[in-house]
Amino acid sequence: MIVRGALAAVLLFVLAPAPAQAALDKDGVRWSVQPSTAKGPDGRDYVVRRAAPGERLTDYVGITNLTAEPLTFNVYGTDAFTTEDGSFSLLAAAQKPTDVGSWIGLAAAKYTVPANTRLDVPFSVSVPANATPGDHAGGVVTSIAQETTGANGQKVLVDQRVAARVYLTVAGAAAPKLTIDNVRMEYSQSANPADGGSMTVRYLVRNAGNLRLSGTGSVKVTGPFGWKLAQTGAMDIPELLPGGSITITEKITGVQPTVRLAADVDVQPLYFAERLPAVARSTNVWAWPWALLAVLGAALLYLVFRFARGRRRRPTSLAKDVTS
Repeated sequence: MIVRGALAAVLLFVLAPAPAQAALDKDGVRWSVQPSTAKGPDGRDYVVRRAAPGERLTDYVGITNLTAEPLTFNVYGTDAFTTEDGSFSLLAAAQKPTDVGSWIGLAAAKYTVPANTRLDVPFSVSVPANATPGDHAGGVVTSIAQETTGANGQKVLVDQRVAARVYLTVAGAAAPKLTIDNVRMEYSQSANPADGGSMTVRYLVRNAGNLRLSGTGSVKVTGPFGWKLAQTGAMDIPELLPGGSITITEKITGVQPTVRLAADVDVQPLYFAERLPAVARSTNVWAWPWALLAVLGAALLYLVFRFARGRRRRPTSLAKDVTS
């Protein structure tokens, strides 16, 4: 994760962490961070551990200085969260962690890494005795703050951060649960009745359990009596941390207005490769076939007009027949 912030004119950019990451600025300051051991990296993408409440773990992150000069890093733990678009992110530097980030301890706040060298830094995770069961996510952050001059000549303090993800599962009752909230549906008819209309369905998927979950979601559109009009393919739902959520938007075209339309949202939760019971929710919207009704109305008016005109002409014809 790379974070750049300006103290004079506050500016913050956040990029989601990757298994092994590097930060680079215009002065060539470059380094990477990855899970490691006392003897070096072990091929892990992330730090993934299990522990019981009250247990203390030890692990390592490898900080590699990729420049020709020694670099001094601030190193600390912080919490993770799910962004609005479903990405994994870490708290800003000024925010104090309250979860797994606060359980992470290091022997020092700063570490100096020689040029072109990797330093394997040990850290501990002390799980509180009252820690809640389930998944807790955070990261071990390395940062360098440097003063630079902005385009307007103003002095700016830039804080670059790179982190290794930490996933900790605390032993206890597992409660995986995804919910579907705030299902909304909009329908817009096409100018050409033959084209039907377009439907937009938005729904919020929330991780209301204590395990990180991903999944797939789909939408089925039906008319009266369950008549199936359309169905979307499975859309991937990214991994959501406990408490995280994402809004999914599906747009479906060519849906004919059938007076009343229903959207059935189906979400299939996944815990790694394990399928969990699906969750579903529905909503409805009125979709009057105005174009068809207009045609039928015009046809009806025409028939009424012809019928009325025929009735006006009929008495005259009968009078002529009597006279003759």
